[in-house]
Amino acid sequence: MTQITHRHLHVGDIRMHVAEAGSGPLVILLHGFPESWYSWRHQLLALAEAGYHAVAPDQRGYGGTDRPPAVEDYTILHTVGDVIGLIGALGEEQAVVAGHDWGSGVAWHSALMRPDRVRAVIALGGPYTWRPDTAPLAGIRAQAGDDFYISYFQRPGVADRELARDPRATIRRALYGASGDGYPWNPVIPPGGGLLDTWSEPEKLPGWLTEDDLDVYAADFERTGFTAALNWFRNLDRNWTLTSPWRHAAVTPPALYITGDRDSAAALPGGAELISGASAAVPNLRRAVVLPGCGHWTQQERPAEVNEAFVRFLNSL
Repeated sequence: MTQITHRHLHVGDIRMHVAEAGSGPLVILLHGFPESWYSWRHQLLALAEAGYHAVAPDQRGYGGTDRPPAVEDYTILHTVGDVIGLIGALGEEQAVVAGHDWGSGVAWHSALMRPDRVRAVIALGGPYTWRPDTAPLAGIRAQAGDDFYISYFQRPGVADRELARDPRATIRRALYGASGDGYPWNPVIPPGGGLLDTWSEPEKLPGWLTEDDLDVYAADFERTGFTAALNWFRNLDRNWTLTSPWRHAAVTPPALYITGDRDSAAALPGGAELISGASAAVPNLRRAVVLPGCGHWTQQERPAEVNEAFVRFLNSL
């Protein structure tokens, strides 16, 4: 019987924890915020049973992977470098790279920057479009103000302390509040409040989320805190500067895009074009899947549909 196994690998300058299952062509699964490898628990076994080697790392700063101390240790060049390093550490030349939330950004940029190593890309929720002409934080503040959650995350130590006070409550409210069950989510921090005030408290957990699931996430964040995870957001403008060589560059490997119609991430620039199949920035998009009633936690909320779309796409390569 196929099982999920765990080990640590030396990837570049960090020690990385990975969960994996199966053998065959390599598929790397990149989680988002605030999650871990565990967000791919339903896909690891399904992909293994379909004949693939599925590997879900804890990305840098998360779970059992190293947490470098400096904010600037979490740029897109570091995270893409981790993916390319992981492919090599697993003894492979190429992989299909899939990502959700922040992981989708890493997946897109891995395919953009190293199409020689990324033979196809799958993104859940987070779309890809051309690099903007101006740095993102100024635009976010101009459009949504200083109380938008991404602006709130820029304040050193503030969100860190709020989220770490009760990690289990943080994860419970995050996973419910941004899901299809908790829809709609208003990501603006109320006066005198914090991020947790933007997410509603569930009267009961939705069917796709259990108390045991919360235990897994909470145990990680009780140990690690949230600062390293928040540091990803604190590199938005730095990432914009570092990606200047790829201005107006398209993602060329074959691509699959999956999102929920209740996922606010799909409304980000490029999302509508991907959904319609008319994205010049992703010219080899093979398919876009929109899941009715699904929120942001795509592969956890709708594992059967996501697994079917993954296997269908992978088998077509």
